[in-house]
Amino acid sequence: MEKLTDKQIEQLQKYSRETEALYSEYATKDGDAVRLHGDLPLDPLRSQFGRDADRIIYCKFFNRGADKTQVFSFRKNDDITRRSSHVQLVSRIARRIGKALRLNLELIEAIAIGHDIGHTPFGHAGEEILSDLYFAHAGKYFNHNVHSVRVLNLISHNNLTLQTLDGIICHCGEKVDEKYTPAPLPKPEEFYKIFEDCYTQENAVKKLRPATLEGCVVRLSDMIAYIGKDRQDAMFSLDMNLNFSATTLGMRNAEIIENITNDVIANSMDKPYLSLSSDVFDAIESYKAENNEKIYKLPAVRAPYNNVIRPMTEKMYEKLRNDIINENTNSIIYKHYLYDGYVISNYFGDNTKKGYVISTEPDDLVTDFIASMTDDYFLDAFAQLFPDDELNNKVKIIGYFDKL
Repeated sequence: MEKLTDKQIEQLQKYSRETEALYSEYATKDGDAVRLHGDLPLDPLRSQFGRDADRIIYCKFFNRGADKTQVFSFRKNDDITRRSSHVQLVSRIARRIGKALRLNLELIEAIAIGHDIGHTPFGHAGEEILSDLYFAHAGKYFNHNVHSVRVLNLISHNNLTLQTLDGIICHCGEKVDEKYTPAPLPKPEEFYKIFEDCYTQENAVKKLRPATLEGCVVRLSDMIAYIGKDRQDAMFSLDMNLNFSATTLGMRNAEIIENITNDVIANSMDKPYLSLSSDVFDAIESYKAENNEKIYKLPAVRAPYNNVIRPMTEKMYEKLRNDIINENTNSIIYKHYLYDGYVISNYFGDNTKKGYVISTEPDDLVTDFIASMTDDYFLDAFAQLFPDDELNNKVKIIGYFDKL
Protein backbone atom coordinates (compact mmCIF):
# COMPACT_ATOMS: atom_id res chain seq x y z
CA MET A 1 0.00 0.00 0.00
CA GLU A 2 1.45 3.32 -1.11
CA LYS A 3 1.60 6.34 1.19
CA LEU A 4 1.80 10.00 0.30
CA THR A 5 5.33 11.30 0.03
CA ASP A 6 6.43 14.49 1.76
CA LYS A 7 6.57 16.17 -1.65
CA GLN A 8 3.02 15.12 -2.47
CA ILE A 9 1.78 16.36 0.89
CA GLU A 10 3.52 19.68 0.27
CA GLN A 11 1.83 19.94 -3.14
CA LEU A 12 -1.59 19.26 -1.61
CA GLN A 13 -1.04 21.88 1.08
CA LYS A 14 0.06 24.40 -1.57
CA TYR A 15 -3.09 23.69 -3.58
CA SER A 16 -5.23 24.27 -0.49
CA ARG A 17 -3.51 27.59 0.19
CA GLU A 18 -3.99 28.70 -3.42
CA THR A 19 -7.68 27.74 -3.31
CA GLU A 20 -8.25 29.63 -0.08
CA ALA A 21 -6.48 32.68 -1.51
CA LEU A 22 -9.35 32.97 -3.99
CA TYR A 23 -11.96 33.17 -1.22
CA SER A 24 -13.93 36.31 -0.56
CA GLU A 25 -12.78 38.33 2.42
CA TYR A 26 -16.11 37.38 4.01
CA ALA A 27 -15.62 33.60 3.62
CA THR A 28 -14.83 31.31 6.53
CA LYS A 29 -11.24 30.12 6.32
CA ASP A 30 -10.03 26.67 7.31
CA GLY A 31 -7.86 28.23 10.00
CA ASP A 32 -10.96 29.75 11.59
CA ALA A 33 -12.34 26.32 12.48
CA VAL A 34 -13.14 25.73 16.15
CA ARG A 35 -13.59 22.07 17.04
CA LEU A 36 -15.60 21.57 20.23
CA HIS A 37 -13.94 18.39 21.52
CA GLY A 38 -10.29 18.87 20.71
CA ASP A 39 -8.32 19.31 17.51
CA LEU A 40 -7.89 16.42 15.09
CA PRO A 41 -4.54 15.36 13.61
CA LEU A 42 -3.71 17.22 10.41
CA ASP A 43 -4.98 15.57 7.23
CA PRO A 44 -3.37 16.76 3.98
CA LEU A 45 -6.26 15.39 1.92
CA ARG A 46 -9.12 17.08 3.74
CA SER A 47 -9.94 20.50 5.12
CA GLN A 48 -11.41 20.96 8.57
CA PHE A 49 -14.91 21.39 7.17
CA GLY A 50 -14.43 18.63 4.62
CA ARG A 51 -13.79 16.30 7.53
CA ASP A 52 -17.07 17.46 9.07
CA ALA A 53 -18.90 16.55 5.87
CA ASP A 54 -17.30 13.09 5.85
CA ARG A 55 -18.21 12.47 9.47
CA ILE A 56 -21.83 13.46 8.82
CA ILE A 57 -22.34 11.41 5.67
CA TYR A 58 -20.87 8.27 7.28
CA CYS A 59 -23.02 8.69 10.39
CA LYS A 60 -25.65 5.91 10.51
CA PHE A 61 -28.36 8.42 11.31
CA PHE A 62 -27.71 9.97 7.89
CA ASN A 63 -28.84 6.79 6.09
CA ARG A 64 -32.28 7.06 7.61
CA GLY A 65 -33.14 10.15 5.63
CA ALA A 66 -33.89 7.89 2.66
CA ASP A 67 -37.15 6.84 4.34
CA LYS A 68 -38.21 10.07 6.03
CA THR A 69 -40.73 11.90 3.87
CA GLN A 70 -40.88 15.68 3.58
CA VAL A 71 -44.61 16.35 3.25
CA PHE A 72 -46.35 13.41 1.60
CA SER A 73 -46.15 10.14 3.52
CA PHE A 74 -48.12 6.90 2.98
CA ARG A 75 -47.31 6.79 -0.74
CA LYS A 76 -45.11 4.38 -2.65
CA ASN A 77 -43.79 6.95 -5.07
CA ASP A 78 -40.07 7.25 -5.74
CA ASP A 79 -40.45 10.75 -7.17
CA ILE A 80 -41.61 12.24 -3.86
CA THR A 81 -38.92 14.00 -1.86
CA ARG A 82 -37.32 12.28 1.10
CA ARG A 83 -34.92 13.90 3.55
CA SER A 84 -31.88 12.36 1.88
CA SER A 85 -32.72 13.87 -1.50
CA HIS A 86 -33.74 17.18 0.06
CA VAL A 87 -30.36 17.70 1.75
CA GLN A 88 -28.61 16.95 -1.54
CA LEU A 89 -30.77 19.55 -3.30
CA VAL A 90 -29.94 22.07 -0.58
CA SER A 91 -26.24 21.27 -0.91
CA ARG A 92 -26.23 21.73 -4.70
CA ILE A 93 -28.13 25.03 -4.57
CA ALA A 94 -25.98 26.31 -1.71
CA ARG A 95 -22.73 25.27 -3.37
CA ARG A 96 -23.75 27.09 -6.54
CA ILE A 97 -24.44 30.29 -4.62
CA GLY A 98 -21.33 29.82 -2.50
CA LYS A 99 -19.09 29.33 -5.53
CA ALA A 100 -20.36 32.53 -7.12
CA LEU A 101 -19.78 34.43 -3.87
CA ARG A 102 -16.34 32.79 -3.35
CA LEU A 103 -17.27 31.21 -0.04
CA ASN A 104 -16.08 28.03 1.68
CA LEU A 105 -17.83 25.22 -0.22
CA GLU A 106 -16.65 22.54 2.22
CA LEU A 107 -18.38 24.32 5.11
CA ILE A 108 -21.48 24.83 2.99
CA GLU A 109 -21.62 21.12 2.17
CA ALA A 110 -21.16 20.05 5.80
CA ILE A 111 -23.99 22.29 7.01
CA ALA A 112 -26.26 21.31 4.12
CA ILE A 113 -25.97 17.54 4.39
CA GLY A 114 -26.20 17.63 8.19
CA HIS A 115 -29.01 20.11 8.65
CA ASP A 116 -31.91 17.61 8.76
CA ILE A 117 -30.19 14.58 10.29
CA GLY A 118 -32.24 15.01 13.48
CA HIS A 119 -35.59 15.17 11.72
CA THR A 120 -38.47 12.97 12.82
CA PRO A 121 -40.39 10.53 10.64
CA PHE A 122 -43.45 11.98 8.87
CA GLY A 123 -42.03 15.44 8.22
CA HIS A 124 -43.00 18.54 10.14
CA ALA A 125 -46.26 16.92 11.24
CA GLY A 126 -44.23 14.23 13.03
CA GLU A 127 -42.01 16.92 14.53
CA GLU A 128 -45.03 18.82 15.87
CA ILE A 129 -46.54 15.67 17.41
CA LEU A 130 -43.29 14.65 19.10
CA SER A 131 -42.74 18.19 20.42
CA ASP A 132 -46.22 18.21 22.00
CA LEU A 133 -45.51 14.93 23.81
CA TYR A 134 -42.00 15.94 24.84
CA PHE A 135 -43.27 19.19 26.32
CA ALA A 136 -46.20 17.54 28.09
CA HIS A 137 -43.89 15.05 29.82
CA ALA A 138 -40.61 16.91 30.22
CA GLY A 139 -41.36 20.59 29.67
CA LYS A 140 -39.07 20.63 26.62
CA TYR A 141 -39.68 21.64 23.02
CA PHE A 142 -38.51 19.43 20.17
CA ASN A 143 -37.06 21.17 17.12
CA HIS A 144 -35.39 19.14 14.40
CA ASN A 145 -32.58 21.65 13.89
CA VAL A 146 -31.67 21.47 17.58
CA HIS A 147 -31.98 17.70 17.57
CA SER A 148 -29.64 17.53 14.57
CA VAL A 149 -26.97 19.12 16.77
CA ARG A 150 -27.80 16.68 19.58
CA VAL A 151 -27.46 13.72 17.22
CA LEU A 152 -24.16 14.85 15.73
CA ASN A 153 -22.52 16.32 18.81
CA LEU A 154 -23.85 14.38 21.80
CA ILE A 155 -25.26 11.07 20.56
CA SER A 156 -22.89 10.22 17.71
CA HIS A 157 -19.83 11.99 19.18
CA ASN A 158 -18.69 13.30 15.79
CA ASN A 159 -16.62 16.20 17.18
CA LEU A 160 -17.67 18.65 14.49
CA THR A 161 -16.59 22.26 14.22
CA LEU A 162 -18.52 25.02 15.89
CA GLN A 163 -19.13 26.66 12.51
CA THR A 164 -20.82 23.53 11.13
CA LEU A 165 -22.97 22.99 14.22
CA ASP A 166 -23.92 26.68 14.29
CA GLY A 167 -25.01 26.53 10.65
CA ILE A 168 -27.09 23.43 11.35
CA ILE A 169 -28.90 24.78 14.40
CA CYS A 170 -29.59 28.09 12.61
CA HIS A 171 -30.66 26.61 9.27
CA CYS A 172 -34.46 26.75 9.49
CA GLY A 173 -35.80 28.56 6.46
CA GLU A 174 -39.46 28.79 7.39
CA LYS A 175 -39.12 32.57 7.68
CA VAL A 176 -37.62 34.37 4.69
CA ASP A 177 -35.72 37.64 5.03
CA GLU A 178 -34.73 40.17 2.40
CA LYS A 179 -31.28 40.36 3.97
CA TYR A 180 -29.17 37.78 5.83
CA THR A 181 -26.33 39.20 7.88
CA PRO A 182 -24.21 36.75 9.91
CA ALA A 183 -24.20 37.04 13.69
CA PRO A 184 -20.93 36.94 15.66
CA LEU A 185 -19.62 33.41 16.13
CA PRO A 186 -20.51 32.34 19.69
CA LYS A 187 -17.92 30.89 22.01
CA PRO A 188 -18.40 27.18 22.76
CA GLU A 189 -20.00 27.88 26.13
CA GLU A 190 -22.33 30.44 24.52
CA PHE A 191 -23.28 27.94 21.84
CA TYR A 192 -24.23 25.34 24.44
CA LYS A 193 -26.35 27.95 26.24
CA ILE A 194 -28.17 28.73 22.98
CA PHE A 195 -28.63 24.99 22.42
CA GLU A 196 -30.16 24.45 25.88
CA ASP A 197 -32.39 27.54 25.63
CA CYS A 198 -34.03 26.07 22.52
CA TYR A 199 -35.43 23.25 24.65
CA THR A 200 -37.00 25.47 27.31
CA GLN A 201 -37.87 28.72 25.50
CA GLU A 202 -40.61 28.37 22.90
CA ASN A 203 -39.43 31.16 20.61
CA ALA A 204 -35.67 30.68 21.03
CA VAL A 205 -35.30 28.91 17.68
CA LYS A 206 -36.95 31.85 15.90
CA LYS A 207 -34.18 34.16 17.10
CA LEU A 208 -31.31 32.08 15.74
CA ARG A 209 -29.07 33.63 13.10
CA PRO A 210 -26.11 31.86 11.42
CA ALA A 211 -22.66 33.07 12.41
CA THR A 212 -21.13 32.54 8.97
CA LEU A 213 -22.08 33.68 5.50
CA GLU A 214 -21.93 30.00 4.52
CA GLY A 215 -24.58 29.25 7.14
CA CYS A 216 -26.75 32.04 5.73
CA VAL A 217 -26.43 30.54 2.25
CA VAL A 218 -27.62 27.13 3.49
CA ARG A 219 -30.51 28.70 5.38
CA LEU A 220 -31.76 30.46 2.27
CA SER A 221 -31.04 27.42 0.07
CA ASP A 222 -33.17 25.24 2.36
CA MET A 223 -36.17 27.38 1.44
CA ILE A 224 -35.22 27.51 -2.25
CA ALA A 225 -35.01 23.72 -2.32
CA TYR A 226 -38.49 23.06 -0.94
CA ILE A 227 -40.71 25.95 -2.08
CA GLY A 228 -41.08 24.67 -5.64
CA LYS A 229 -40.34 21.00 -4.93
CA ASP A 230 -43.27 20.75 -2.51
CA ARG A 231 -45.52 22.00 -5.32
CA GLN A 232 -44.07 19.42 -7.66
CA ASP A 233 -44.60 16.66 -5.08
CA ALA A 234 -48.17 17.83 -4.55
CA MET A 235 -48.85 17.34 -8.25
CA PHE A 236 -47.63 13.73 -7.94
CA SER A 237 -49.57 13.07 -4.76
CA LEU A 238 -52.95 14.79 -4.80
CA ASP A 239 -55.82 13.99 -7.13
CA MET A 240 -56.93 17.57 -7.55
CA ASN A 241 -56.12 20.70 -9.49
CA LEU A 242 -54.33 22.98 -7.03
CA ASN A 243 -54.31 26.01 -9.37
CA PHE A 244 -51.05 27.51 -8.16
CA SER A 245 -50.53 31.16 -8.96
CA ALA A 246 -47.71 32.31 -11.22
CA THR A 247 -45.28 35.14 -10.48
CA THR A 248 -42.02 36.31 -12.03
CA LEU A 249 -40.35 33.32 -10.33
CA GLY A 250 -42.10 30.94 -12.73
CA MET A 251 -44.23 27.85 -12.20
CA ARG A 252 -41.80 24.95 -12.57
CA ASN A 253 -39.44 23.99 -9.75
CA ALA A 254 -36.39 24.45 -12.00
CA GLU A 255 -37.48 27.98 -12.90
CA ILE A 256 -38.09 28.91 -9.27
CA ILE A 257 -34.65 27.65 -8.23
CA GLU A 258 -32.93 29.37 -11.15
CA ASN A 259 -34.61 32.74 -10.64
CA ILE A 260 -34.11 32.95 -6.88
CA THR A 261 -30.53 31.69 -7.09
CA ASN A 262 -29.56 34.22 -9.77
CA ASP A 263 -31.21 37.03 -7.82
CA VAL A 264 -29.41 36.33 -4.56
CA ILE A 265 -26.06 36.04 -6.36
CA ALA A 266 -26.59 39.31 -8.24
CA ASN A 267 -27.51 41.14 -5.03
CA SER A 268 -24.83 39.63 -2.79
CA MET A 269 -21.51 39.52 -4.64
CA ASP A 270 -18.62 41.04 -2.66
CA LYS A 271 -20.91 41.92 0.26
CA PRO A 272 -20.82 40.74 3.90
CA TYR A 273 -24.45 39.64 3.69
CA LEU A 274 -26.99 37.96 1.41
CA SER A 275 -29.74 40.01 -0.14
CA LEU A 276 -32.83 39.47 -2.26
CA SER A 277 -34.56 41.95 -4.56
CA SER A 278 -37.80 43.24 -3.07
CA ASP A 279 -39.89 41.78 -5.90
CA VAL A 280 -38.30 38.34 -5.48
CA PHE A 281 -38.79 38.50 -1.72
CA ASP A 282 -42.47 39.41 -2.22
CA ALA A 283 -42.92 36.55 -4.71
CA ILE A 284 -41.34 34.05 -2.29
CA GLU A 285 -43.64 35.21 0.50
CA SER A 286 -46.61 34.81 -1.85
CA TYR A 287 -45.54 31.28 -2.85
CA LYS A 288 -44.97 30.23 0.75
CA ALA A 289 -48.39 31.51 1.84
CA GLU A 290 -50.03 29.71 -1.06
CA ASN A 291 -48.17 26.48 -0.29
CA ASN A 292 -49.36 26.73 3.29
CA GLU A 293 -53.01 27.05 2.29
CA LYS A 294 -53.10 24.73 -0.71
CA ILE A 295 -50.70 22.01 0.50
CA TYR A 296 -49.70 21.93 4.15
CA LYS A 297 -53.12 22.79 5.65
CA LEU A 298 -55.10 20.72 3.18
CA PRO A 299 -57.36 18.25 5.05
CA ALA A 300 -56.32 15.43 2.73
CA VAL A 301 -52.69 16.05 3.75
CA ARG A 302 -53.25 16.70 7.46
CA ALA A 303 -55.88 14.04 8.28
CA PRO A 304 -53.65 10.92 8.36
CA TYR A 305 -51.21 12.64 10.71
CA ASN A 306 -53.90 13.97 13.05
CA ASN A 307 -56.11 10.89 13.05
CA VAL A 308 -53.56 8.08 12.90
CA ILE A 309 -49.94 9.11 13.48
CA ARG A 310 -50.68 11.32 16.49
CA PRO A 311 -52.49 8.62 18.53
CA MET A 312 -49.89 6.08 17.44
CA THR A 313 -47.06 8.32 18.65
CA GLU A 314 -48.85 8.97 21.95
CA LYS A 315 -49.24 5.24 22.67
CA MET A 316 -45.69 4.46 21.58
CA TYR A 317 -44.22 7.28 23.65
CA GLU A 318 -46.00 6.11 26.82
CA LYS A 319 -45.05 2.46 26.26
CA LEU A 320 -41.38 3.17 25.62
CA ARG A 321 -41.23 5.61 28.53
CA ASN A 322 -42.61 2.96 30.89
CA ASP A 323 -40.17 0.40 29.50
CA ILE A 324 -37.27 2.71 30.38
CA ILE A 325 -38.61 3.49 33.86
CA ASN A 326 -39.23 -0.21 34.56
CA GLU A 327 -35.93 -1.26 32.93
CA ASN A 328 -37.69 -3.62 30.54
CA THR A 329 -34.60 -4.67 28.61
CA ASN A 330 -36.70 -6.84 26.28
CA SER A 331 -38.25 -3.67 24.87
CA ILE A 332 -37.35 -2.55 21.37
CA ILE A 333 -35.88 0.67 22.78
CA TYR A 334 -33.21 -1.45 24.43
CA LYS A 335 -32.82 -4.08 21.74
CA HIS A 336 -32.91 -1.75 18.73
CA TYR A 337 -31.45 1.41 20.19
CA LEU A 338 -29.72 1.38 23.55
CA TYR A 339 -27.91 -1.93 23.94
CA ASP A 340 -27.95 -4.15 20.88
CA GLY A 341 -29.14 -1.57 18.42
CA TYR A 342 -28.22 -0.46 14.95
CA VAL A 343 -27.00 2.99 16.00
CA ILE A 344 -25.87 3.43 19.56
CA SER A 345 -23.73 0.32 19.85
CA ASN A 346 -21.71 1.43 16.86
CA TYR A 347 -20.59 4.63 18.55
CA PHE A 348 -20.22 3.83 22.23
CA GLY A 349 -17.97 1.49 24.13
CA ASP A 350 -19.80 -0.46 26.84
CA ASN A 351 -19.06 1.97 29.65
CA THR A 352 -19.90 5.09 27.67
CA LYS A 353 -23.01 3.47 26.26
CA LYS A 354 -24.27 2.53 29.70
CA GLY A 355 -23.41 6.03 30.88
CA TYR A 356 -25.65 7.47 28.18
CA VAL A 357 -28.52 5.27 29.36
CA ILE A 358 -27.98 5.99 33.06
CA SER A 359 -27.38 9.74 32.77
CA THR A 360 -30.15 10.51 30.25
CA GLU A 361 -33.71 11.07 31.40
CA PRO A 362 -36.38 8.62 30.15
CA ASP A 363 -38.18 11.30 28.13
CA ASP A 364 -34.94 12.28 26.41
CA LEU A 365 -34.19 8.64 25.54
CA VAL A 366 -37.67 8.05 24.16
CA THR A 367 -37.55 11.26 22.14
CA ASP A 368 -34.12 10.36 20.77
CA PHE A 369 -35.40 6.95 19.72
CA ILE A 370 -38.64 8.09 18.08
CA ALA A 371 -36.88 10.93 16.25
CA SER A 372 -34.37 8.43 14.85
CA MET A 373 -37.09 6.27 13.29
CA THR A 374 -37.89 6.18 9.61
CA ASP A 375 -41.51 6.22 8.46
CA ASP A 376 -41.55 2.47 7.79
CA TYR A 377 -39.77 1.59 11.01
CA PHE A 378 -42.25 3.67 13.01
CA LEU A 379 -45.21 1.78 11.54
CA ASP A 380 -43.56 -1.61 12.06
CA ALA A 381 -42.52 -0.67 15.61
CA PHE A 382 -46.09 0.27 16.48
CA ALA A 383 -47.38 -3.01 15.05
CA GLN A 384 -44.76 -4.87 17.11
CA LEU A 385 -45.71 -3.05 20.31
CA PHE A 386 -49.47 -3.05 19.71
CA PRO A 387 -50.26 -5.94 17.32
CA ASP A 388 -54.00 -5.92 18.03
CA ASP A 389 -54.53 -2.17 17.97
CA GLU A 390 -57.11 -1.01 15.42
CA LEU A 391 -54.83 1.90 14.45
CA ASN A 392 -52.72 -0.57 12.47
CA ASN A 393 -55.64 -0.99 10.08
CA LYS A 394 -56.12 2.75 9.66
CA VAL A 395 -52.78 3.28 7.97
CA LYS A 396 -53.59 3.45 4.27
CA ILE A 397 -50.57 3.17 1.98
CA ILE A 398 -51.14 4.11 -1.66
CA GLY A 399 -49.28 1.54 -3.75
CA TYR A 400 -47.50 2.01 -7.05
CA PHE A 401 -50.37 0.52 -9.05
CA ASP A 402 -53.39 1.45 -6.96
CA LYS A 403 -54.60 4.08 -9.42
CA LEU A 404 -54.40 1.92 -12.54
